[in-house]
Amino acid sequence: MIPRRLLPTLTAALAEAPAVALLGPRQVGKTTLALEVARARPSVYLDLESEADRARLADPEGYLAQHEDKLVVLDEIQRAPQLFQSLRGLIDAGRRRGRGRGRFLVLGSASIDLLRQSGESLAGRIRYLELAPLDAGEAGRARLDALWLRGGFPESLLAGSDAASLRWRADFIRTYLERDIPQLGPRIPAETLRRLWTMLAHQQGGLLNAAALARSLAVDGKTVAAYLDLLVDLLLVRRLMPWHGKVRKRLVKSPKVYVRDSGLVHALLGITDAEALLAHPVAGASWEGLAVESLIAAAPLGTEAFFFRSAAGAEIDLLLKLPGRRQPWAIEIKRGTAPKLERGFHLACADVQPEQRRVVYGGDERFPIGDGVQAVSLPDLCEELGAA
Repeated sequence: MIPRRLLPTLTAALAEAPAVALLGPRQVGKTTLALEVARARPSVYLDLESEADRARLADPEGYLAQHEDKLVVLDEIQRAPQLFQSLRGLIDAGRRRGRGRGRFLVLGSASIDLLRQSGESLAGRIRYLELAPLDAGEAGRARLDALWLRGGFPESLLAGSDAASLRWRADFIRTYLERDIPQLGPRIPAETLRRLWTMLAHQQGGLLNAAALARSLAVDGKTVAAYLDLLVDLLLVRRLMPWHGKVRKRLVKSPKVYVRDSGLVHALLGITDAEALLAHPVAGASWEGLAVESLIAAAPLGTEAFFFRSAAGAEIDLLLKLPGRRQPWAIEIKRGTAPKLERGFHLACADVQPEQRRVVYGGDERFPIGDGVQAVSLPDLCEELGAA
């Protein structure tokens, strides 16, 4: 299994906060990471999809009070959101006895109910961490092509063949649509949500046009917004917001929308292998999405991500405002091995005045290409951001 960079961050969070919520899509590796942390200390693991484990929590205060000296891992917490109120009382009682840190690690698929319940009950007591699929910085250069095609879900990336990986992703999509999303509460027709998800894959990295999506789905704009909010909340889709700095030009106000895992993009579009991917019109946007997700994941916690586009065409694919920095990093994303920057990037940089200027490209060497811009590979830029 590929090591996850979030492991030391999770360990540090448990040393500082009474409760930590590790959020991410299903099958992304939350349980594996949590059990790795739990092995280093006395702990108890409860899977709330198990009837036996739910039965143990019929009297949550009574059961959990017996394990005050242990880390309690509660998996699939969205199945029992009422537990948050109990956790609050236990945390406060433990604090009074000097046992106030590293009490609970809750794992969930980032449902709306989970976030609302924890936010109301555990304000000031819980820290949120997000575990995304594996990215270019974690998978490494040797697995980069496979990562792009198959995506970053561990079972998909590490499957024995491209065909086996595609079958896993098809099952993942079907299970989310037919089982997981209905369990979270929203009553959404599975076929309608699949069509929306597929439309977003076709328009990977495009500006959100909710009206056009609504017309295609034969629903109203509010319904599309609700469906999109759900996919964003489940960490399956990203809305990348436009830069809102002080620029005296008319800027695009609509967000860009990405299906967050490139492997899911390809499964939704029926792309079976690397040859089919390279011939498909979505190839460039798919690579851009992989780079966006990898760079955001590699950046320090608290980094804000944007894009820049003016009405006149000046554009920067990704702006990363690192915590404590006044100006963002400007990053242009190219798939080819001979990167060339358009005039619009330089015009946008003149407006934004970024701290650093980088162009991600498909080669391995690092070299300057003028005007303070450096060309760098995706894994190397992930490493640079991680050390920033």
